[in-house]
Amino acid sequence: MSRKLTLAAAALALGALFVAPAAFADEDEAESCLRTKIWDGYNDGWAVRTATSASLKQGEYRIYLVTLYAGNEYQISGCADAHAKNIDIVLHDADGNVVSQDKSDDRQPVLTHKPTTTDTYFVAVHATELTDTTSPAGVGMAVTYR
Repeated sequence: MSRKLTLAAAALALGALFVAPAAFADEDEAESCLRTKIWDGYNDGWAVRTATSASLKQGEYRIYLVTLYAGNEYQISGCADAHAKNIDIVLHDADGNVVSQDKSDDRQPVLTHKPTTTDTYFVAVHATELTDTTSPAGVGMAVTYR
């Protein structure tokens, strides 16, 4: 094989790599969405309890432990990057029972809960449907209270 042909084949292979860039999770996009929701919530008396982000592939989930205090109202919000079509948030009690879950079919779910007793809960964030089933999406979750 000639050197010219080898260089041409290498250039063609490199070109193929740059033609279709790999999709990647954009946690910054999810975090920016959450920051906007948090700042908007301040005007309505909401304060931040916790906020986090992750990269999730379709069907994956993250579970977060949180203590919710009686007398407070909590809002659990999710945001995902453009790679997500639908993410879901489910609130479980300490025994694993579903307390509440969002009913939306989008990438910005919200649910509220006002516990009658102080207890430990688990927030599950599910990457239910992504635009590409092989690439992850950036997903964020915030718990606010008032």
